[in-house]
Order: sequence, then C-alpha cells, then structure tokens
Amino acid sequence: MKSFLVSALEPSANLHLREILLVLKQQGKEFDLLGIYDEALCEEFKLKSRPLYSSHEFSAMGFVEVLPLIFKAKRAIKELVSLAKNSDATSFLCIDSPAFNIPLAKALNKAKARQKKIYYILPQVWAWKKGRIPVIEANFDILASILPFDDKFFSKSTYVGHPLLDEIKSFKQTITQDKNDDEKTIAFLPGSRRGEIARLMPIFRDLSKNFKGKKLLAVPKFNFSKLDIYGDTSEFDLRDDAVLALNEADFAFICSGTATLQAALIGTPFVLAYKAKKLDYLIAKAFVKLKYIGLANIMLDFAKNESLHPEFIQEAVTVKNLYEAYKNYDYKEFFAKVSFLKEYLKSGCAKNLAQILYET
Repeated sequence: MKSFLVSALEPSANLHLREILLVLKQQGKEFDLLGIYDEALCEEFKLKSRPLYSSHEFSAMGFVEVLPLIFKAKRAIKELVSLAKNSDATSFLCIDSPAFNIPLAKALNKAKARQKKIYYILPQVWAWKKGRIPVIEANFDILASILPFDDKFFSKSTYVGHPLLDEIKSFKQTITQDKNDDEKTIAFLPGSRRGEIARLMPIFRDLSKNFKGKKLLAVPKFNFSKLDIYGDTSEFDLRDDAVLALNEADFAFICSGTATLQAALIGTPFVLAYKAKKLDYLIAKAFVKLKYIGLANIMLDFAKNESLHPEFIQEAVTVKNLYEAYKNYDYKEFFAKVSFLKEYLKSGCAKNLAQILYET
C-alpha cells in the first residue's frame, strides 16, 4: 500500500482529489492519505488514516473569520512538515491554495523532507503576481498544469488536462434556441460569496421576470443554511449543484468563476455578469491586465480565438443589457467555439495525476 501526503483545503480541491482517487481505485491500487483533506473521502475510499485537519476547518469568509485561520495555517504547516519527516510517503500533492501551499513547500524544503512536491492547479500568475513564478519553480519538483498556456510562464510545467472534463459527465449536443421562451429553463448562478450575491441577486430577480418558464437558482450546499442572503427566492426552483443546474438549463446568467467554464463545456449558452465593490474593482483593474474575466474567454484569447460569451461588468450589469444579450445570442457560434475549447483542453487529468502520484 502506498501513502500520499495531501494538502487539499478547498471544496474544489477535494472534488479534484476525489477523481484521482477514483482512478486509483478503478486500477485496483491500494493507497492511504495523510494530511489535509475532506474526511468524507475516508469513508468513500475506506482509508486507513484520518486527516490531520479536515479541509472544512479552513473554510471562511470575511476578515473576522480569516484572521484566526492565519494562526491555524501556520500551526498546520509545522504539523505537516513533522508528518512528512516521519512518513514513508514518497510524494506530497498540493492542490491550488497558493497562500497555504507555497509556504508549505518552502517549509518542507527547509526541513529537508524527502517527498517529491507536486503542485497541481498552478496559481494564475498570468493574471497577476508573476513574481511567484521563480518561488514556485524553486520549491516544487513537479508542476501539474490544467491550462495549456501555463508553459508560457512556467519553464517546467506539464499540462495534464483539465479536471472539469473528468467531473462533468454529460455534455449537450443540441442547440436550444428553437424552443419558445416560455418553454425554456433559465438558470441563475449569482456566485457563492455574500457580497457578490448581494450585488447580483436584485438584478437577477428583476431579470427573471422576463421569463415565464422554469427558473433555477444555483445555491451551493454550504449556503442552504443561510438562504436569507439571497433575499426572496420564491420565484426560483433551488438547485444545490451548479453542474446539474447547468445541465437542466437552456440558458444561464452566471457570476464569474468556475461555473462559466462548466457552462461552456456542458454546452449551456450563458452570459457572464460580475459586480465587485468599486475599490476592489479599481485595484484589480490596476494589477490584472486581461481582456476578459471569464475562464473560457481567457483560454480562447490565449489560443488567439474570439471570445465565447458576452461579459458585463460593474455598471454594465443591468436587466436591459443582460436580457438583450439573451435575445441576440448567437447559438451556432457558441457551439462552434465550445467544440474548439474541448479540443484545446484535450482531456481530463485524473488519470495523468494518478500516474504521477503513484509512480513518484
């Protein structure tokens, strides 16, 4: 049996980790995990060990909640280093979370821990903080990239595929613009953070009045206990899974984030809408030099292709603009670019990561 050290703090990181473990299980490999991950994986994969910390212990929103986690993170790094030095594991898989995983890799190197350090899902240095590049390359042994253009910035990154092509199980092949508006199912994905929800939901609520068919509101499971942050949801059918909501929908209005790429790959036409605090937006605009904020549009731009979907940002996020974008949508062009995007990403990455992890 092989043991792997893992640092998976985010819910998305654990979703990606689960796909890797499923591959190992299907291949008949025996394994155990050590480190930080979702304890639900213990039961699903009959793991021998329990996590040093559950990933849920590092979930927070807002400065008041984050501040105590800074001290917990420092303590966790010390304990992970100690665990690594006393473990026979040969690799340490760090998934995303650069604010935690880069200091962790530095600490492991300083302590001369013998494990090969694998960084899976590299920081978006192409957007900002390019100064991280030499630090990352000096402290990690293997850089497993999920974006084909990462090698323009990292000299030793290896593109392994994209995890969404593992996690999305159903892809649309038909165009739905021939349906009557009253027959269409429209999905609204206002994000997961309190601030972005507060800024988008009033607009989405007014926008929804233009549609007579089924209206879905995607609410992450961890927000179901605080539905009040969404305001009045009586006009919507709630869904706790963005992928299922996007599969069900004929069209979607989405806050920026992973959901935009999920919609693109699933084949659900959509419009991106994003509103930030004015100060946050001005700071981001000063440091982030990109033409687009949607992941699919960013990828297509790097591939020297035209954008996939409309983007409305800040004051441009109005009911009128969003509805007109819906009415004037070019479905044929959307599906053509979705096909290109899938070819560009090539495949999922779980099999490649499982091989790297087991053979390192």
